[in-house]
Amino acid sequence: MPTPMHHRLQLEIQRQPNDHTCGPTCLQAVYRYYGDNIGLDTIISEIPSFEEGGTLAVMLGRHALRRGYDAMIYTFNLQVFDPTWFHQSGIDLKERLRSQIGVSTNAKLITACEAYVEFLELGGEIRMQDLNAALIRKYLGRSVPILTGLSSTYLYREPREIGTSGQPDDLRGTPSGHFVVFHGYDQVERTVLLADPFLPNPLSSSHHYVVPLDRAVCSILLGIVTYDANLLIIRPADLYREFSGNDS
Repeated sequence: MPTPMHHRLQLEIQRQPNDHTCGPTCLQAVYRYYGDNIGLDTIISEIPSFEEGGTLAVMLGRHALRRGYDAMIYTFNLQVFDPTWFHQSGIDLKERLRSQIGVSTNAKLITACEAYVEFLELGGEIRMQDLNAALIRKYLGRSVPILTGLSSTYLYREPREIGTSGQPDDLRGTPSGHFVVFHGYDQVERTVLLADPFLPNPLSSSHHYVVPLDRAVCSILLGIVTYDANLLIIRPADLYREFSGNDS
């Protein structure tokens, strides 16, 4: 089905309560877009987070699956997934993830793999394919928002930061991850419209702003450093069935 040259979804987002709750805040924005008015405090309390703060897109996806939504993750994270798992026939993703848990000593990797196994067991789907404008427009053109985990360091062009303090330090700092929601695009201008729960942010005085598509794509791919690098597609089950025939 052809997509329009530009499209904007009417999606509203709250300000995240602290530096570590961007994921649940974005998830609530997607829920509210679909008319599901669950409170933000409830979502935050129900989604696991790491000791150093933050969560993973797969944990947001698990929450959506438990609420009866369909959830699909496009992953570009080679720290967790091997490309051969997606491009060779007969591969059991759950088996490979469990096997990876058995040989890993990395606590965060183990936690991520366990979350992905449960995501699959709950009926979630995981794909790996080239990230490009067509993939982003495919969902936005169908009025489906895209929750994405990306590198805020690259998106904002800000200094790297020190640990949980968030103190900018271009020498000792490390890259930071973030969640935003794509809810519009302009094919002519090659831009995407973001809903950002972080306010004020370095790019805008508003929750909603446009960025060049190329910067958005690079920010997503560089999210691999912080176990992000993904697109999370959440849809009500009936909407998923409507589009599933054309969802290759």
